Amino acid sequence: MRSAATILHLDLDAFFAAVEQRDKPSLRGKAVVVGGAGPRGVVATASYEARVFGVRSAMPGTEARRRCPNAAFLGGRFEAYRQSSDVVMALLGEVSPAVEPLSLDEAFVDLALSNWDPDKVVEHVEELRRELTRRTGGLTASVGVGTSKFVAKVASEAAKPNGSRIVFPGEELDFIAALPVRAIPGVGPVTETRLVAIGMHTVADLRKASREELVRELGRASGEGLAQLAFAQDDRIVKAEREAKSISTEDTFPVDLVDVAALESILRRDAAQVARRVRDAGLFARTVGIKVRLADFTTVTKVRSLGGATDREESIAAVAIELLSEVDVRSGVRLLGVSTSNFAQSAQERLFDEDVPASSRTLTTSDVDVSGVRGKGWFPGADVSHEEWGRGWVWGAGLGRVTVRFETRKTGPGPVRTFAEDDPALHVQPELPALP
Repeated sequence: MRSAATILHLDLDAFFAAVEQRDKPSLRGKAVVVGGAGPRGVVATASYEARVFGVRSAMPGTEARRRCPNAAFLGGRFEAYRQSSDVVMALLGEVSPAVEPLSLDEAFVDLALSNWDPDKVVEHVEELRRELTRRTGGLTASVGVGTSKFVAKVASEAAKPNGSRIVFPGEELDFIAALPVRAIPGVGPVTETRLVAIGMHTVADLRKASREELVRELGRASGEGLAQLAFAQDDRIVKAEREAKSISTEDTFPVDLVDVAALESILRRDAAQVARRVRDAGLFARTVGIKVRLADFTTVTKVRSLGGATDREESIAAVAIELLSEVDVRSGVRLLGVSTSNFAQSAQERLFDEDVPASSRTLTTSDVDVSGVRGKGWFPGADVSHEEWGRGWVWGAGLGRVTVRFETRKTGPGPVRTFAEDDPALHVQPELPALP
């Protein structure tokens, strides 16, 4: 641990749902669920109003609707989330050159490299949170500061929602003692069950156990790691550069698909999207993979290393389609995705002039999983514009009709109108309004 509280952890509150509530005035203060649409949807994020009813991330949409039937279930608008995330990460970059993003809505910051006055960390944190809310047009964040990554992350969790918690040197052990073992990062349901079975309910209980006992129950790596964290021992540094490990996209279908030609067409479309993101990142992929979820929820993942590196959609699509040919899809496909990984900074040896890149053997894994969420077309929550009514969002769609609520983050709740799906005056609106 450090001798001063100089590691900050910031976590945006109910991020996806908060962005939707910010941009849709009629949903402010109401239950909002991002994801969970359709019979196979999975909740990505729930607003705090929905969490009161027990709705949680990764919950099947059918269960979320049972618990909170009056919630607004919206598809994901990832460009809107990325826009707000970029603003937040840029703000953190003004605080310190050492920012380690963990996801769109979460990051560590090394305050030892900042110009903050150590004696005014509380004031600095509150000013950071106010400025974040201003720049994002109303989002909030919970912030924790401590002498290690572990303490800072636990502190931000304790501060939720929309709060802050600074754990100063010497306070760490008392701060974490009463926490349940599940609060320790890396302790999932299985590990928690094993610990509870031997009487380990809290962090204080873990301190009473011997290192040997924890190793015997959990294995050497997990047992020793848990023994250290129970005493707040964590020497991990804030890594300013986090290279992309993979770039991917996937689709969940309302009905199982068995048409191979249709699946190949989807792979080509998704390969184009992935390739564009790879190029935008200035990278070249050495590995291409696909994820196929079958009718029985078995998920087959196939990964193939290439003979070089590429950012070409044709090359990525060709490998993805070849990998799909190795999967028996006759039972039906619920989800299909394309991924790239193992990145290089430049294309290698021009191995991709042929239709199919040189490649090595395929690595195949199989498991049972749950699907993510991504909105497409006239999905609930999608940004649209009408030549007469202006900008709004899709309230609902079906049977050739689209119902739109016309409002933006700068207006109050707006009127609702219904149009024919092919109305020439109605358009999907990809452009996002600028943030403050």
